[in-house]
Amino acid sequence: MNYSAAAPYVWDPGFADAADCLLSSDQCVIRAQHYFVKGLIEIPVIDSDEMFSWGVWVSLSRENFSRAADLWDTPGRESEKPYFGWLSTELPLYSPSTINLKTHVHTRPIGERPLVELEPTDHPLAVEQRTGMTLDRVHDIAEALLHGTGPEYE
Repeated sequence: MNYSAAAPYVWDPGFADAADCLLSSDQCVIRAQHYFVKGLIEIPVIDSDEMFSWGVWVSLSRENFSRAADLWDTPGRESEKPYFGWLSTELPLYSPSTINLKTHVHTRPIGERPLVELEPTDHPLAVEQRTGMTLDRVHDIAEALLHGTGPEYE
């Protein structure tokens, strides 16, 4: 019920040894110019109590990234206003591309990944986030990711 991208779409393994780059399980910095946090796009599964989620990367402004990092271990951080960001994960099962969809990143309590809320457009991913997906759709995603080609998801 959860698939997660290991790095933002623009990450290159060659960045790993660069002093101005960082990739952790929660944050990413590229060339001290591009800033990302990892969050969850949650999609309700229709006719169940389950939630499907995509672990995705969102680019934030330098200021919002710094603010989020400053509050990372601060109790009550969930009261922070949402941060604007651009989706930086390609989810290959959606067309058109999911790259650069507008988002709002909602900080949650310590230990929980941020919630990524997509702008309410007619993009299929945004529609699924608003209206939910069927269990058959969840199975189709699992089948495509486990037996398909393209980026790997954990």
